[in-house]
Amino acid sequence: MSAEPTRRIVLLRHAKAEWSDDSDHERPLAERGRKDSPVAGRRLATAGITPDLALCSTSVRTRETWKLAVSELPQRPRTVYEDRLYEASLGELIAVINETSDEVADLLLVGHNPGMHALADALAGEAEGDLLPRLNRSGFPTAAIAVLTFSGPWKSVEHGVGRLVAFWPPHE
Repeated sequence: MSAEPTRRIVLLRHAKAEWSDDSDHERPLAERGRKDSPVAGRRLATAGITPDLALCSTSVRTRETWKLAVSELPQRPRTVYEDRLYEASLGELIAVINETSDEVADLLLVGHNPGMHALADALAGEAEGDLLPRLNRSGFPTAAIAVLTFSGPWKSVEHGVGRLVAFWPPHE
């Protein structure tokens, strides 16, 4: 009998967005967001993280964040723009993850708070060092990245199943 494969969930919160009269869904990145997004991509590349699949919210700010971040990766993963990630609850985020094909080893979600923070906190049954207190103190700022690992199929993702192995706020 073979061991269950180790999988990685990478959570990227969109970078800093403009406040505007547009609908929330249509808000573009601010200048700081346009600077922080490639930094997030370089951080992923430096860590050797190239996801097999990226699921990105359909909002303008998440799509712009991903476009700038992915340009820093050595190869572009398959990307799906997923309506359900916009304003998603914790339960909705877990449901989307549970639908992922088991052919995917590394999954990246580009989304919003409070969902990204809630998801990282809920999945992290364990954490390396002081990562979980740091995550909770920071509130998961814009352009932050959390990386969790777990074993088993995607349909088994639930509260406490993962190990938080990295947390990178943008200005640290």
